[in-house]
Amino acid sequence: MPLQDVGHIQPHEHVLSNIGGTSTQQGSAIPSMEEIRLDNYYEIRRHHSAFDMVVNDVDDAVEELSAYRRQGGSAIVDATSVGLGRDPEGLVRVAERTGLHIVMGSGYYHHDYHPPELADRSREAIAAEIHADVVDGVTDGVRAGLIGEIGLGWPVHEAEARVLSAAVDAQRATGAALMVHPGRHTEAPADAMRRIIADGGDTQRVIMSHIDRTLFELDAMLALADTGCYLEFDLFGQESSYYPLADIDMPNDATRVDHLVALTERGHGDRLLVSQDICVKSHLQKYGGEGYGHLLRNVVPLMRRKGFDDDAIHRLTVRNPLEVLGIAA
Repeated sequence: MPLQDVGHIQPHEHVLSNIGGTSTQQGSAIPSMEEIRLDNYYEIRRHHSAFDMVVNDVDDAVEELSAYRRQGGSAIVDATSVGLGRDPEGLVRVAERTGLHIVMGSGYYHHDYHPPELADRSREAIAAEIHADVVDGVTDGVRAGLIGEIGLGWPVHEAEARVLSAAVDAQRATGAALMVHPGRHTEAPADAMRRIIADGGDTQRVIMSHIDRTLFELDAMLALADTGCYLEFDLFGQESSYYPLADIDMPNDATRVDHLVALTERGHGDRLLVSQDICVKSHLQKYGGEGYGHLLRNVVPLMRRKGFDDDAIHRLTVRNPLEVLGIAA
């Protein structure tokens, strides 16, 4: 598929990943390898489980993303960084079998997922690794098209700060977009941007992820938008107010769209991104979840009902992701 023909893009998903790959207990996760059934689906969806958090089956990915393509998807970003079970060869097989453009991530997730050897690696060495992933390829020329998602906790761990600085160095050298997973605190996105600006990063090519579980007031969103970064509302489909990883009340999809409308009305429509962050089995249609096509099937009609016209929807779902990824025609 020629790039000029690329349509709907979801810039923050996980095609092959393992968010359970840490010895640190994550929220209220259930330490169970029971398969997902009708009688346990709700509790697993609410809290997640060891079985739920591993999404690494190529056949499952092909089935789910083939449905996404039939529903109108043409490209997807796998934001899986090192430590989250990144699988370059697996992504190639999925792309070949589905015909989708898949953009692979690079760099490191937050401290709980860092390999032990990262503790002694210098900023320069980490930057060189990310640079090589983007320019030369991870393996057999399979190149990353994105730096990230770079994981930060709250407060930011020293190793996370070093990785972020290295990621900025690699961004400056390659021009690639930099995607940040901010800590679960309302001050975290602004803190991350201050660090990026201090290191000389290109704020126009920074994606701040997970706005919808981090910032809850329009003024805070507007202040972040003023830094020049993209604001990514990437938890569409997660409709429950309960959030197992922090003491917050999650918005629903209608509220997410309301925020997008308000930000667009205030002149920030060209700095917004939307996605679903599918990263567990219970998000997949095979296991009773919404699947990668939820935005296309359910959210785009909601956007129209709330006042977005076709041009605004195209900007959110095609033009903005193309531009930030650096592949706009």
